[in-house]
Amino acid sequence: MAGWAGVALSALNPLRTLWLALASSFLLTLLLQLAPKRLLPSCALFQDLIRYGKTKQACPPRPAICRAFDVPKRYFSHFYVISVLWNGFLLWFLTQSLFLGVPFPRWLHALLRILGAGQFQEAELALSAFLVLVFLWLHSLRRLFECFYVSVFSNAVIHIVQYCFGLVYYVLVGLTVLSQVPMDDKNVSVLGKNLLMQARWFHTLGLLMFIWSSAHQYKCHLILSNLRRNKKGVIIHCQHRIPFGDWFEYVSSPNYLAELMIYISMAVTFGFHNLTWWLVVTYVFFSQALSAFFSHKFYKSTFVSYPKHRKAFLPFLF
Repeated sequence: MAGWAGVALSALNPLRTLWLALASSFLLTLLLQLAPKRLLPSCALFQDLIRYGKTKQACPPRPAICRAFDVPKRYFSHFYVISVLWNGFLLWFLTQSLFLGVPFPRWLHALLRILGAGQFQEAELALSAFLVLVFLWLHSLRRLFECFYVSVFSNAVIHIVQYCFGLVYYVLVGLTVLSQVPMDDKNVSVLGKNLLMQARWFHTLGLLMFIWSSAHQYKCHLILSNLRRNKKGVIIHCQHRIPFGDWFEYVSSPNYLAELMIYISMAVTFGFHNLTWWLVVTYVFFSQALSAFFSHKFYKSTFVSYPKHRKAFLPFLF
């Protein structure tokens, strides 16, 4: 028994512990929302912290103290600005290291060591981490483009705590990817080797899944945007309407489902067996499921004619 406990503890590092804690927190929150109403926490601050945008409208009138910490939902674009810049820098450092033999900056190397990097020896991890970091950067770049040129934001708000968490999240997720690169005392351990020799079938599968999921997410965001535009593309209102088409035929929040699939595609790119990234996927699953659950309740309570066959997040299941 003690041996199993030792193995479990040795499998944890600061990053894994953090992602496990985040996943557990969102799982608990989701279970509380699925429980009978009498068991739900009545604290206005709690409800304010777990809802954002249109789903705040389903809450009782919010106290003035809660409204004082509102931030416009359109500030979502700041998350992707940070991600494009920060993860672009990380991608630059990794590219320099893998292809030119330039050591990581000392501060970055030390930070990765603290977070638990350098414990992995699989040769494919260098190429996997490089591809996943490219995926993450491209995903953030696309979402930034959508925030500026596709999405039509209303006057909906998010809490300042949610805003700060979003900023930190994309810094943390980039470091999580980079921490999976095998490193020696000064640099990554695969210097001088041809990355193409590390290519495996799951890298191709991960790439195809990433493109497929990203295309569907973009299409879903385009459908939502077109609900507020006329045929000429001019914004005519900021009201909510029932979306139809693509994955909206199955779930209320296909953009959240596509987000999950994007992160699963990265887990596939890591070769299916990367525990750290599966903890990230678990967090994404429960956080997106919670948001989808609230959106589903909003649509059902707002529109009498809302399609009854649609689920919240997972087709035919939830």
